[in-house]
Amino acid sequence: MDRRNFVGLGVAGAAAAVLANEALAAPGVAGDILEAGVMAQQAGMTAGKLTSQSLVRQYLARIAAVDKAGPRINAIIELNPDALAIAAAMDRERAAGKLRGPLHGIPVLLKDNIATADKMSTTAGSLALDGVRAVRDAHVAAQLRAAGAVILGKTNLSEWANMRSTHSTSGWSGRGGLTKNPYALDRNCSGSSSGSGAAIAASLATLAVGTETDGSIVSPASTCGLVGIKPTLGLVSRSGIIPIAASQDTAGPMTRSVSDAALMLDALVGVDERDPITRQAAGKGGYAKALVAGGLKGKRLGVARDFFGSYDKLDAAIEKALAVLKAQGAILVDVKVPNTSKYGETETEVLLYEFAPGLADYLSEYAPHAAIKNMADVIAFNQQHAGREMAHFAQEHLVAAQAKGNLKSKQYLDALANNRRYAQAEGIDQVMREHQLDALVAPTGGTAWLTDFVNGDHYGGSFSTPAAVAGYPHVTVPAGYVYGLPVGLSFVGGAFSEAALIGMAYAYEQATLHRKAPRFAPSASVKA
Repeated sequence: MDRRNFVGLGVAGAAAAVLANEALAAPGVAGDILEAGVMAQQAGMTAGKLTSQSLVRQYLARIAAVDKAGPRINAIIELNPDALAIAAAMDRERAAGKLRGPLHGIPVLLKDNIATADKMSTTAGSLALDGVRAVRDAHVAAQLRAAGAVILGKTNLSEWANMRSTHSTSGWSGRGGLTKNPYALDRNCSGSSSGSGAAIAASLATLAVGTETDGSIVSPASTCGLVGIKPTLGLVSRSGIIPIAASQDTAGPMTRSVSDAALMLDALVGVDERDPITRQAAGKGGYAKALVAGGLKGKRLGVARDFFGSYDKLDAAIEKALAVLKAQGAILVDVKVPNTSKYGETETEVLLYEFAPGLADYLSEYAPHAAIKNMADVIAFNQQHAGREMAHFAQEHLVAAQAKGNLKSKQYLDALANNRRYAQAEGIDQVMREHQLDALVAPTGGTAWLTDFVNGDHYGGSFSTPAAVAGYPHVTVPAGYVYGLPVGLSFVGGAFSEAALIGMAYAYEQATLHRKAPRFAPSASVKA
């Protein structure tokens, strides 16, 4: 983070210390209003007990105390120097009787691959784009501004959304360094929306936006004890987001509650003529209406048993979750998601084919003034700055993407068709139809692993790929703890089934209320 951005917000030195004392109720624990959700914060503003400016100041103080000092989780890559001014404008609108909606005056963080036409850079964590400002907002950023949200800053991420190396360490970027997991500082947040996950877990803002190609919302949400929603492809615009693959990329909410995620998703949804796929989302939204009691009653849930078995203690936690689902009226059916082995290699093939042309298109439209124009330029930059960019791992994926042919090649088109066939029609659609299911459920993934720059990431299983390759929605919700480390329960459904999934996730959340704020332990305790 550029220190000038921090000083410019008036929270440096003694002022930061004073505000930090106000923001922290106890060592490592956020004050009630910072841990609170959208509706509680709105109630405070409606009652005149809180303003958007005071809320922003308190979050900035907590960032100073937790992210940049104290445990130093390093979730924020850059702060918005205009955040307080935007908050003041929202307060003036409120005083004049103009409210834009539930997010009016609410502080939001964006992952640093989402373009903002302001004083912040958009870099995907790469030093190659350090200082490069986008010429226009990404559609999701524009939607949030229109909803009255205050964009507080950008979050760190796995560089290039974790599509750089076969031996990468999630949560590390050349520009931002390493993000630490607030539940155990020596453990990983998973990726690539690592900073968004850590920041919201640590109550550094009310809401955050993550992006996912495969697992990059739901995995860090699970390992950081959050709710994450990976929407149906096309529900949320992709325009202005530094891409990996248009066939799988999407942005989505990362929050401390299902209700906050639903409210945020309502703000993100919208038709964008720069991204024609969003035309199919016309009329979608109203997800807050799904936040009602009884969302699990009578629902047929397919328990995806082929995604169990990676860790016995994780399975035990999810078995307890299944018992809650059943007690809430759900009907559980053991199933196997078919054909998941038939698109492992072709998924990677499609991502590699789409990466380079997608990046060139983004740079041409959103950063035409940047010295970096394409993938070849990124590769050359990393080679020239290897001491900073390649100290921990290389760039095999970037090199492989650059070597691929164009998007008319038979190899690419065959791989894409294969993915859609086996993930959609002969995958999720098939199992849901055969068993008349409302959703699939499974553990989202394993517990957070020890960060390891020598060997790279150590994933402990994942349920992200079927929904990611199919382009279908996936909601994860906290399901308890293993040795003090959060684990998540996943709900996956067919295309545009977000409302149903949110209703089920909300019912489970309200029946369990598993989430506990992190204490920034140095490491996990086997006694927990």
